[in-house]
Amino acid sequence: MSQRFTRRALFRAIGLAGTSAALVSATHTPTRSELRSPLIFHSPPMTPFVDELPRPRVISGTTLSLDAAVHRHQFHRDFDAVPSLGFGGDHYLGPTIECHVGEALTLNFTNRLERHPLADDMDTSIHGVTEDHRLAPPSSLHLHGGVTPPGSDGHPLLAIAPGRSITHHFPNEQHAGHLWYHDHAMGITRLNVYAGLAGQYFLRDEFDTGREGNPLGLPAEEYEMPLILQEKIFTADGYQSVRSTPIVPQGSWEGGAVGDVGVVNGKVWPRMNVARGLYRFRIINAGSYSVWNLHFSNGMHCAVIGNEHGLLDAPVRTTSFRLSPGERIDVLVDFTGFREGDAVELINDEQPPFQAAMLGEVAMPVFCRFIADSRRGFTGTVPNSLRGGARQPSALPPLEVPTVVRTVTVSQPYALRLPPAIMSLNNLRFDSTDIEMPRQGTVEQWDIVNITPDPHPIHLHLVMFRILGRAPLKTLEYQAAHPQPPIGYKWTPAADGFLGGPMIGPAPWESGGKDTVRIDGGTVTRIIVRFPTAEELGFDPDALFSPAATAHSGHYPAAQQIQGYVWHCHILDHEDHDMMLKYRTVR
Repeated sequence: MSQRFTRRALFRAIGLAGTSAALVSATHTPTRSELRSPLIFHSPPMTPFVDELPRPRVISGTTLSLDAAVHRHQFHRDFDAVPSLGFGGDHYLGPTIECHVGEALTLNFTNRLERHPLADDMDTSIHGVTEDHRLAPPSSLHLHGGVTPPGSDGHPLLAIAPGRSITHHFPNEQHAGHLWYHDHAMGITRLNVYAGLAGQYFLRDEFDTGREGNPLGLPAEEYEMPLILQEKIFTADGYQSVRSTPIVPQGSWEGGAVGDVGVVNGKVWPRMNVARGLYRFRIINAGSYSVWNLHFSNGMHCAVIGNEHGLLDAPVRTTSFRLSPGERIDVLVDFTGFREGDAVELINDEQPPFQAAMLGEVAMPVFCRFIADSRRGFTGTVPNSLRGGARQPSALPPLEVPTVVRTVTVSQPYALRLPPAIMSLNNLRFDSTDIEMPRQGTVEQWDIVNITPDPHPIHLHLVMFRILGRAPLKTLEYQAAHPQPPIGYKWTPAADGFLGGPMIGPAPWESGGKDTVRIDGGTVTRIIVRFPTAEELGFDPDALFSPAATAHSGHYPAAQQIQGYVWHCHILDHEDHDMMLKYRTVR
């Protein structure tokens, strides 16, 4: 067997120094430098702001059918349509599903995939991936943020083969919020989502109706716009590419890469004509790798009104906010003062992690442009409050007091190794049986210790949580006192005595209900999470399930029994290899 190294391990070994691959002009228009690193692949030049920003179509109802299929999609005006994946007949991404709190949804999901657009990039050394997946890729639909029975959660081991179907039951017995759905197939999630298998899911209630005249006075319908943000690399002929460097051979896992082209709702650097008034943008980082510091090119303020699981108590005025993969944010933007023809871009200035920068990767700078036209838009103003008042939902409750403190760890082996280095939670692989088993009805504090220098967004299925805060970690001292064993042995030493400073609470705009949290490099991030009981849920979250228990046979053998949920890093390359673990909520 030939040696195959991960990108990060190789960087540490040979100390490559990168050069800048792209620049941003004073008007924040994407341009390219003549000095481009030979260690990374580069997208061909694409003229920005020539394609209109698409609005995803909306579907609703209590019984829906959705399929995953191969299509062809045109990402940019100057390039032909290329192979892509889409849900529900859409050529790329999927429709926005809109549901109401308390009204259950039965979703019939069918896998109609054929040869994968990224078939040559599948790494069959990764857990669960076989050669057959290139021509017949499995798919598992996960409602991210949904409080769902275990058999309907889109467990990665419950992926179904092409030609097969499964019925999911989504109770929608949770707070109104901004959910999304995406593929979750074992070992190829990054490829399926990158190729297009993702869509938004809005859960409405009597306050946040999404309609004109809603009790909260929020912009609605035409003035509420989903923004599905991604970054990509394209080949010279306009095809999607998950490869970032020739150092790693095709078909080998890289560990993630910064894209050099911004994609919004499936279009490269699109533009949107806006009326002069207030807009509501439902933004999601649906990228595979980067954390973005998002703001507007003119420095204008916006008002953050919500997180993943609903509204904040009051809007938070800010000029920027960080968003990691999997996180969602609800923002009001006021174009009232714009003159016809005025333009502003949604931009990012967060630099890539050190290891990526060493190759020459740089921040993907721009996502889209908004251009004011002659129309007069929504004339309402930013509300003073969103919760706790008349005709408003109740205020956010205070943080619960935990009765259990649980330490979990985020790490990566740094040495050159064969097989390649992997990403890891608790120093374990996915198939480990040494899993977390919180008790139903218990409030826990999870201390998530990140000894890597990079940020990792951690997502827990089934539950929602609140962020308590983040504290710097004396990483070297912590590791010296608690030497990390070989992969496969659980390693979760408490960080007590190794903090490098006081805990800092969450940013005001991330203080609401969450299901994904950014764990900065060299920190301990603390979250407060309550694990609900079967009686509260109306279903047993610890019930055994298998493909044989569903309406149709699945991709995996019927004898395989599955129990519980998963928690993982939402950098999808990390999730695939192997930063994902099972967990159970026991009685």
